[in-house]
Amino acid sequence: MWVVAKIKIKSFNIFKKNLSEKIGSEVQFYCPKVEYYKYFGNKLKKFEKLILENYIFCYHKKFKETSSINEFRFVKGLEYFLHGHQKNQNQILKFIDYCKSFEDAKGYLMQSFFMTMITKKVQFLSGPFTNMLFDVIEKQKHQLKILVGNFVTTVPNNKNYLYRSVL
Repeated sequence: MWVVAKIKIKSFNIFKKNLSEKIGSEVQFYCPKVEYYKYFGNKLKKFEKLILENYIFCYHKKFKETSSINEFRFVKGLEYFLHGHQKNQNQILKFIDYCKSFEDAKGYLMQSFFMTMITKKVQFLSGPFTNMLFDVIEKQKHQLKILVGNFVTTVPNNKNYLYRSVL
């Protein structure tokens, strides 16, 4: 059964290791992520970002019983398990399958994943406008028409520019 855990992002690997030690090696983890690059001087550095930030999906047979979840709630690096996982198994599985359908060969989400969820406010994850917010004027087949400050421009839908919707 899948559960959703909120973790301390700096203790991500510690959480995975400790939960695997406590529950057994059959535990599976899934956290959708994107890969992007930034220039630092003349060097190009690779980064990855978890799209759910500090949430991770965990699967194990023992999660069917509520008492077993209480057993693991003090794992180092864990803040808490979200309630309601038993009722929402179908939605969790659909979301995981949906994310996996947009992954490339290395397991990173492609930009097309974000294109399906574009709203009016979007933030760049890579490129020259990293971390800038912009307004979407029009969503076209191969590009977005955007408003950045007072400037209207278009951004192509390719791997060079990653962006995500912001609430």
